[in-house]
Amino acid sequence: MNKTELIAAVAAKAQVSQNQANAILSATLDTIVESVAAGEKVVLIGFGSFEAKQRQAREARNPRTGETMTVAATQVPTFSAGKVFKQKVKPTA
Repeated sequence: MNKTELIAAVAAKAQVSQNQANAILSATLDTIVESVAAGEKVVLIGFGSFEAKQRQAREARNPRTGETMTVAATQVPTFSAGKVFKQKVKPTA
């Protein structure tokens, strides 16, 4: 599912226009990105949480030359799925 398909599905489920659904989805995603970039953790109970984590500096190898190099420490965005999300995705056996 791409963003256009998601907007159409949200519009149908919420019984709003696709323009309204697009505005709401875009605002939600922008707010999550801005919050995580500012160092905040965004928790959506049952869905999951978004946060920035520090990735340590590490040694890596250039696959083309085999040369060892150092990759600098950096901040990376992470997502942890919530319990309800995990249960919905988990196959039933």
